[in-house]
Amino acid sequence: MRKIVLLALVGLGAQLVDGSTGMAYGVTSTTLLLAIGTNPAAASATVHLAEIGTCLVSGASHWRFGNVDWSVVAKVGLPGAVGAFAGATFLSSLSTETAAPLMSAILLLLGGYVLARFTFRGLSSEHLGKPLRKRFLAPVGLVGGFVDATGGGGWGPVSTPAILASGRLEPRKTVGSVDTSEVLVAIAASIGFIVGIGSEGVRYTWVLALLAGGIVAAPVAAWLVRHIPPRVLGSLAGGIIVLTNAQTLLKSDFVDASLTTRTAAYVVLGLVWVAAVAYSFSEYRKNRDEEQRIVRQAEPALA
Repeated sequence: MRKIVLLALVGLGAQLVDGSTGMAYGVTSTTLLLAIGTNPAAASATVHLAEIGTCLVSGASHWRFGNVDWSVVAKVGLPGAVGAFAGATFLSSLSTETAAPLMSAILLLLGGYVLARFTFRGLSSEHLGKPLRKRFLAPVGLVGGFVDATGGGGWGPVSTPAILASGRLEPRKTVGSVDTSEVLVAIAASIGFIVGIGSEGVRYTWVLALLAGGIVAAPVAAWLVRHIPPRVLGSLAGGIIVLTNAQTLLKSDFVDASLTTRTAAYVVLGLVWVAAVAYSFSEYRKNRDEEQRIVRQAEPALA
């Protein structure tokens, strides 16, 4: 029962971050399932089954708050579904001994990217409003879907930064559109895993626990996306992902690091994480204060 409650809380927290930043639900949830010894393919299958429900609720909530561009959903979501099915089939064919460190490595890289992206970079608005072309979105979706299925997460970390970096879609619509299109990715990945491994290793009580937590958080996240600093949430989520998967890799047969080496690595990574979150919050406050100063200076001219 304690594990079920923990999974529900993880689902809630992961969806809160995912619905606010457009990434990290799958990466965060899969990381926990791997940490408690779940088979990699089963872990990814469990998370993707739960994501079908959470993404439906999240997408509806984002649509309700005007955060969805449906043309983007179609152009990125359909190629994403193709990539997800291919990735699920590929992961299902690997042995657990090979898949576990491979998935942890992918998650570690994704976590590092999330951490760096939200810590050091802001959001460009230079090309805001320009149309996003299919020839750009289709490859993003294909790669994002494949990484998402093989890594247990990655749709958001691949798709959201790519679309944000284009500067053509405002952040809240980027997050809402990526979250909504993930329904297609989750369905395709789930079908791929069912074809590849059947229901073996998939615990449906865990699926329901993750789903319950995610459903509670989804409407809240869709509302919060306008009111909280995404870079701070992204830094927090990225750090958790990096630390957890670094632990898995350092203990794996491929690395087999000593206790002293592992401890030193955890301390260094922990300090980097704390510094990153502090820097993110500092930069957020600095940018917010600068925007407020510009608004105050402009008010007399408009009066």
